[in-house]
Amino acid sequence: QVQLVESGGGLVQAGGSLRLSCLASGRTFSNYRMAWFRQTPGKEREFVARLSETGEIIYWADSVKGRFTISRDNGQNTVYLHMSSLKPEDTAVYYCAVDLGDGNGFGSWGQGTQVTVSS
Repeated sequence: QVQLVESGGGLVQAGGSLRLSCLASGRTFSNYRMAWFRQTPGKEREFVARLSETGEIIYWADSVKGRFTISRDNGQNTVYLHMSSLKPEDTAVYYCAVDLGDGNGFGSWGQGTQVTVSS
């Protein structure tokens, strides 16, 4: 019902910045709950941020507060995760997900984009 494509990951040094993009097709997700997750092998998936149906940020992980921001381009059906002051601990695969209100929660996921932060 929806296709999500994350992009923008890469290798950066600690203290650097990256902008991740989540492009949706099939549906416009501007009116749906959306979230960014990250996961490192061997660790539990972590909520990075969660947006309301109207785009307000209703959750930030304590580990990224003050360092990450989110912007949206509803016309392009894209959500951006701006990451700054990156730390090696931020290394993970980052995913975006959408709750379509179909009872599956954040059931629509992208393929993820790898972020690697070197010391």
